[in-house]
Amino acid sequence: MMETAHIDTFVRDRLPPPEQQPEFLFDLPELRYPERLNAAVELIDKNDPDALAVLNDAGTWTYGEMRALSDRIARLLVEEEGLVPGNRVFMRGPNNAMLFACWLGILKAGGIVVATMPILRSGEIATVLERAQVSHAIVDARCLADYTPAAEKTGLVRSLLTYDGDAGTGELERRLEVVAPGFAPVETCRDDVALIAFTSGTTGKPKGCIHYHRDILASADAFAANILKPKPGDRWAGSPPIAFTFGLGQLLIFPFRSGGTAVTIEAPSPAALLDAIDRHKITTLATAPTAYKAILGQLAGRDISSLHTCVSAGEHLPAATWHTWKEATGLSIVDGIGSTEMMHIFISASGDDVRPGATGKAVPGYRACVLGDDDQPLPAPGTGRLAIKGPTGCRYFDDPRQADYVINGWNVTGDTYRADEEGYFWYLARSDDMIISSGYNIAAPEVENALLSHPAVQECAVIGAPCEERGQKVKAFVVCAPGHAACEALAAELQAHVKATIAPYKYPREVEFAEALPKTATGKLQRYALREG
Repeated sequence: MMETAHIDTFVRDRLPPPEQQPEFLFDLPELRYPERLNAAVELIDKNDPDALAVLNDAGTWTYGEMRALSDRIARLLVEEEGLVPGNRVFMRGPNNAMLFACWLGILKAGGIVVATMPILRSGEIATVLERAQVSHAIVDARCLADYTPAAEKTGLVRSLLTYDGDAGTGELERRLEVVAPGFAPVETCRDDVALIAFTSGTTGKPKGCIHYHRDILASADAFAANILKPKPGDRWAGSPPIAFTFGLGQLLIFPFRSGGTAVTIEAPSPAALLDAIDRHKITTLATAPTAYKAILGQLAGRDISSLHTCVSAGEHLPAATWHTWKEATGLSIVDGIGSTEMMHIFISASGDDVRPGATGKAVPGYRACVLGDDDQPLPAPGTGRLAIKGPTGCRYFDDPRQADYVINGWNVTGDTYRADEEGYFWYLARSDDMIISSGYNIAAPEVENALLSHPAVQECAVIGAPCEERGQKVKAFVVCAPGHAACEALAAELQAHVKATIAPYKYPREVEFAEALPKTATGKLQRYALREG
């Protein structure tokens, strides 16, 4: 690693040892970045200052205005709040222009962003503060109730700045009024740590994923540039918060890297997303499969003609949802698999390359394969654990689970996939979600997809439940669609529907109806919670 610009090397000193890190690939010329690189400068300072950067119901901000705002935030952090390069800065708030400006300002000042989901609670926040040894915090005043007891418990944060969304009336905004304009951004190294992204906890205790300044740009220059093909002036919106790297890419990095406009929505329900598409003429939408299905039921009377790109990630996109969306809108959803460990999406396809039901091919800049039981790549066609190499990769922060994710230089995601001769990858299940019943391997998502093709099913989850006769039995948890009532007759109807749709032995031997399914802060299904419940 080259010489760092960080004075505080707490995070750098806790990187996994080189032998435990994945092999990184920089085969594409656009992924070979200069030694000195500050991602915030690349994203905001190099765009047309008069072009529109952020738009929401509170107002508009040009690139020039966002640059000036982020410069003043950086200056305030350094000159008045004592931030030195390498300090960790905790962030908390819904997506809006001020949150984005603070994110940029932290990077310009050489700090490390530690953003958190707005729905996290005090105990979870305290864990993040403690693990990252956070010294500074920037918090939307509306999110202080959960932050304050966590900060008091840890006693680590020596500087707190609060703001009032995009209203412009908070303490931070008042202090910025008298801060001198301009700031000379810290000349960080391309391999200096830019952020710690904590996983959303589908498997229990969250892990801190370290990403460098170059990783931030690589996600735009690999996935977005090759799959989404963004243009200046595109308008981007979606549901994920930027504490989730899917949201960070789709709603901040990709728009700013391509000279587009981020349309922020603080409470992005399906109805709010539709309102924004209609009112602000969104061109690129990013949300989870369950949201696309919910939006379908609310399309009547809505104008979504501005949309040309729809992106799904965060969980497997069922083929039934893809087809229904295509039939209703004429638009193909761009599916993809990514992970917090890898920063963003690494397998995807768009346009004529889409194969409904397949996740896609390795994104340019990445290589993918499936591993067998001996941890070696299998020839196609083959089924095994998905493994990835590329310009980004897993670096857990001070966590022994690094050895579980990186095997022989490959990032092993924990997903079981089938790879075909054309280079397409077909999702089967999370590796720990394969159900073995009477000797048969049954992929939970395949059963879920069959259930979702029935009109009475709004959402569902399938697990393997203990069974003396079969070892495990297929059990389905079903949330009924509006207009359908849970009852034994419906359960029997759903079982018959699955038998008629896929191999009969895969049908759910037990159906339990639920009001809602347990999910992480990013909307991912928590099957382990169903198994434990």
